[in-house]
Amino acid sequence: MADPRQPHAHIGASISPSSRATGDSLQSYRWKVIVSTSVANALEWFDFVAFGFFAVIMAKLFFPSGNEVASLLAIFATFVVPFAVRPIGAIVLGAFADRHGRKKTLLLTISLMTLGTAIMAIVPTYQTIGAWAAVIVVAARMLQGFSVGGEFGAAVAFLVEQDEKRRGFLASWHYSSQSMVAVLATGFATVLNATLTAEQIESWGWRIPFVFGLLIAPVGLYVRSQLRETDLFVAAKTSKAPVLEVLADYRSQIVLAVGVIAASAVAVYMVLFMPTFAIRQLGLPSSVAFLGSLLAGTIHVVLIPIVGLLSDRLNRTSLALAASLALLVVAWPLFAFLVAMPSVPALLVVQGVLGVLNALNLGCLGALVAGLFPTSLRTSGLSLANAFAQMTIGGTTPFVSVWLIAATGLVTAPAFCLMFGAALSVVALLVLRARRS
Repeated sequence: MADPRQPHAHIGASISPSSRATGDSLQSYRWKVIVSTSVANALEWFDFVAFGFFAVIMAKLFFPSGNEVASLLAIFATFVVPFAVRPIGAIVLGAFADRHGRKKTLLLTISLMTLGTAIMAIVPTYQTIGAWAAVIVVAARMLQGFSVGGEFGAAVAFLVEQDEKRRGFLASWHYSSQSMVAVLATGFATVLNATLTAEQIESWGWRIPFVFGLLIAPVGLYVRSQLRETDLFVAAKTSKAPVLEVLADYRSQIVLAVGVIAASAVAVYMVLFMPTFAIRQLGLPSSVAFLGSLLAGTIHVVLIPIVGLLSDRLNRTSLALAASLALLVVAWPLFAFLVAMPSVPALLVVQGVLGVLNALNLGCLGALVAGLFPTSLRTSGLSLANAFAQMTIGGTTPFVSVWLIAATGLVTAPAFCLMFGAALSVVALLVLRARRS
């Protein structure tokens, strides 16, 4: 009898969505799953990303300080707060998904995120209500962090359980849709900075992305309500205490998953940090500082599904390992090049390289980590691993980058964050490859 803890034993079940449909109808439903999950996921993450892009302005509005660095650190600390709440969301919502279904969880998470978006769209600034403004922002961010904590596991599990043979391609759309968010949010930031004055942006322009996310959130709720639960989940015997079970029996898999996620977690939030870096450290105008993130996001949208498709035919562990090794090697030279030549073309080159390497990682990631856990515990395992990775490694990237620059005096110091995340992924992927050989 196969050891149920071995990765290859979990996804290769005989039950699939084909039990309900065949041929064109099955293919049509799978594309409906991809589109519906991707659109809702993109909407859910939109203002989460916008918050990072408008960090400099929001630092002045909600955390005013006589010291610009202290103010920026405060807003990035608020950016980190949701990641500290993620494990709670992962535990509560992950268990809910493994007991009651992925679809119900996905509807719940987007509802919670919509509430957080509404708060961000209308919250008064420090000038109006004083310190309560910061308290409300932190509370909204905590609600969003709780929601996102369970979103990852439920969404990835829902996608990979549609078809065993195409799980790499299907899971890749989770990350591609997040990149659509980066493109959309970056586009907003670029247009706003190009068309509005600094005073207008600071007065009301920064609210536009949040209002936009709030207005179109019902679309995400609707499309998710049209999906059905996966056959694999329906057939699986549910656990009464999935979180306790996964922590008791799959600790090593959680550690491996955290390591595998590390490189992409740092790279994603480095892309969000780069506009702030370009404005404050390179002296580039805000109207062009977002172009690099726009390029990286566009590369992600296009390349991640292609890599996901290739990962179903090639060795995805080796493909992700090559990408992580490359990131480890080029991180420092990229930042050194950018600091030596602080210009828009240099920024585009750096963001483009980071975009390609991260797309190679993300195209493989979903299927890699999903394969570490059985169906009955998959959402809990995925949610916990991702929450811990993002809380300790990914979400702290902007804060640590600002702190490293101030502490070391090296403008290139953010490269250390990329190198650290890449090194963790290299080790985890080597262990994973050895286990599967």
